[in-house]
Amino acid sequence: MTALLARFAGTAIVFFARAITAVRALWQGIEPSAGQRVYFANHTSHGDFILVWAVLPPRLRQATRPVAGADYWLASTPRRFLGRDVFKAVLIARKPSRNTENPIDQMSAALDAGSSLIVFPEGTRNTTEEPLLPFKPGLYHLAKARPQIDLVPVWIENLNRVMPKGEIVPIPLICTVTFGAPIHLRPEEDKAGFLLRAEAALLAIAPQAEESAP
Repeated sequence: MTALLARFAGTAIVFFARAITAVRALWQGIEPSAGQRVYFANHTSHGDFILVWAVLPPRLRQATRPVAGADYWLASTPRRFLGRDVFKAVLIARKPSRNTENPIDQMSAALDAGSSLIVFPEGTRNTTEEPLLPFKPGLYHLAKARPQIDLVPVWIENLNRVMPKGEIVPIPLICTVTFGAPIHLRPEEDKAGFLLRAEAALLAIAPQAEESAP
């Protein structure tokens, strides 16, 4: 019964997300084909991973799990149902004092089980005027642990305007989710260099980058 309810809820969420945002996927330098991936995206709203998840073709969506904060998704029964049963999220304890597992080990185990992942390297929602917050080291450690996995930059545009902070009623607005060419950790590449390159790969597919190009 839980699995049936989860399937129904997932379908309803995809329909609602698409209806509110008229979201469209743009695939640049990569195709929506089968294969394990780590999608790393900018983070401005609680709904970010839902939009990435919803815009994936069904066969990819079924194999893709968001990485999310356990403190938020385990805070109530409805959230637990959504996080665990609908999205099958990899739930990470964000407070060090509550970490019973290494987050990289958790994500690596999900990859080893055949899943793709959605991650947010900024670590928290960006509410500043800057396009990105500096990336946390988790993406580097994951790339080092599983270097064969494609790391796909994903730029989410306009969702922070659909769901402004503090609002509970979405504002209908067209959103785009742009998928860029995958990157991998280079041999002997250090953490700082890799993270700067990952940030650049993400900024390169942002609409502002296209608009300012000569």
